[in-house]
Amino acid sequence: MRRQCVMEDWYLYLVRCRDGSLYTGITTDVPRRMKAHRHNLGAKYLRGRGPLMLVFQEKIGAKRRAFQLERAIKRLPKSKKEKLVRRGAGSLKLILDA
Repeated sequence: MRRQCVMEDWYLYLVRCRDGSLYTGITTDVPRRMKAHRHNLGAKYLRGRGPLMLVFQEKIGAKRRAFQLERAIKRLPKSKKEKLVRRGAGSLKLILDA
């Protein structure tokens, strides 16, 4: 039997922690991932930093591109991440090119 390859859409998201820090991650299911983070089942960085608030999400598409963007966002200074949060979805290219 032939196995069919299903392409899933990947999302980049930012979470604001209680201390004001921003966590960047990628996933195929943002609500499921946020639920895991809130139950301390996600990234170690977020454990004990709640309440957590999803402040940005954008559909990226391919997993490889999502990983590339996640790395790029994690390297940005906090001021640029805050700008991304303020501008919202659709502003990734503007922030990364600036």
